Amino acid sequence: MNMRIEPLALLGPDPLFATISSGVSIPYLEAGSGDPLLFVHGSLCDYRYWDEQIISLSTQFRCIAPSLSHYWPASEASIRGDFTLETHVTELAEFIGALGLESVHLVGHSRGGTVAFNLARCHPRLVRTLTLADPAGPLQHDDTVAAALPAATNALRAKVSDLIEDGETEAGLELFVDSVSRPGSWQKSSSSFRTMAIDNARTLPLQFRDPLPAYSRDTAADIKCRTLLIDGQNSPKMFRNNVDKLAEWLYLTERQTIAGASHGMNVANPRAFNRMLQSFILFE
Repeated sequence: MNMRIEPLALLGPDPLFATISSGVSIPYLEAGSGDPLLFVHGSLCDYRYWDEQIISLSTQFRCIAPSLSHYWPASEASIRGDFTLETHVTELAEFIGALGLESVHLVGHSRGGTVAFNLARCHPRLVRTLTLADPAGPLQHDDTVAAALPAATNALRAKVSDLIEDGETEAGLELFVDSVSRPGSWQKSSSSFRTMAIDNARTLPLQFRDPLPAYSRDTAADIKCRTLLIDGQNSPKMFRNNVDKLAEWLYLTERQTIAGASHGMNVANPRAFNRMLQSFILFE
């Protein structure tokens, strides 16, 4: 992923917390004022993933980045409910309400893109614009058959789970990160990104037990807001295929590609990512 995650020194070391109706306390970072811009992280990440976006874009927007439940800095004692996409969608909707927001500009990356997509489907009044960066999940290619993950992908995920659950955390993370970006990405990533991934490693086996729903023409038809789709030029084919199909299916869609970047495009080239996001929202 060529990740370079640095501490959010400008925002302070401690998150804020919002307690939602289920009793879960959601940690989040916030900076700036103006229209609310809400960031949803993906696998192995948490609110720390969005530092380059918050620091830059908080000059124009009220930037908010929560950690979804089960992700760092959650403790075992604070976790309630199952780790599922449905849980995260519901909790994110309640989080928006807990902050007293009528609607947000919503940005999701990877698995967080799936969360954001389904929030926009199920709670359309909460989402003013939607940005999906390399959204994860399978595609439904026709009216009846959803594409399953390739057997090789399932085998790799099973090996990753076994390694993590057997205590070989970094070996499992290296295998997974390199598979969703490019070979050698784990070794080239910064120590701060590796720390974040290790902090969230226990969520990967949970995630693999909760297969993501497929994108389809019908589910895309539920999205009524303007949507920006972003992929990396070197992102794995599965992510670029999702962006291709969603660009075809979604209404009022803009498509952008970040040259030379892979799956972690918002960190590898934050200036380009932030400029695309800023132009899309301000054009509204």
